[in-house]
Amino acid sequence: MAKIVVIGGTGLIGSKVVSKLTAHGHEAVAASPGTGVDSITGEGLAEALDGADVVVDVTNSPSFEKDAVREFFTTSTANLLAAEKTAGVGHHVALTIVGTDRPQDIDYFHAKAAQEALIAESGVPYSFVHATQFFEFIGSIAATVAAGAEVRLPGALIQPIAADDVATAVARTAVGAPLNGGIEIAGPEVFPMDEFIRRGLAFRGDDRVVVQDPEAQYFGAHIEERTLLPVEGAQIFPTTLAEWLPENPPR
Repeated sequence: MAKIVVIGGTGLIGSKVVSKLTAHGHEAVAASPGTGVDSITGEGLAEALDGADVVVDVTNSPSFEKDAVREFFTTSTANLLAAEKTAGVGHHVALTIVGTDRPQDIDYFHAKAAQEALIAESGVPYSFVHATQFFEFIGSIAATVAAGAEVRLPGALIQPIAADDVATAVARTAVGAPLNGGIEIAGPEVFPMDEFIRRGLAFRGDDRVVVQDPEAQYFGAHIEERTLLPVEGAQIFPTTLAEWLPENPPR
């Protein structure tokens, strides 16, 4: 049994990680500004990490703007690592994204890559969980590119995953030995991005027309066909889009 502090532990992924760890008998602490722990200001970190064996970071930036997102991840991560060293934490687990190590021009991915570099260079034993895009972001992906009744998306391939499966992978990693490297995780199906969003919106009765457009951008950048796909040997989780949709109305 271990004390595992989940930074971002009241959010979409974090709350699921806490529940899974608790169900297996671990002392899982949900740490977030709402519980008095702020990784940006450092407030409450020392108290939360006292006696912790593992820290899991599933925080997310409130802004995707280039400078703001990089500042969020580098500041938060630097504060966490400093507090972990003081507390003697033996394992830092970070949820990150498939594709951060590949050529692309996505500001959010660059910020996550900077976060990963800080962790890898810190001296704290660590593990990365690189996940593909979540099913839960169907609506927000559409919102970023919607123009009236049309949603224009590239045909780049995507292999999305359910948040619950992501949480399972993160929890398993947290109770294992540090990898000092990472794993990649994905769902079982590959879609062109426009088809993924089209199916999701159609199931929910959203009558916007989804158009495949090779000039369309993904979070402000053009991407190659396979940028968002996991590498060979990735861990593939079972939940399909058809299984997930009926159980998950719009958030």
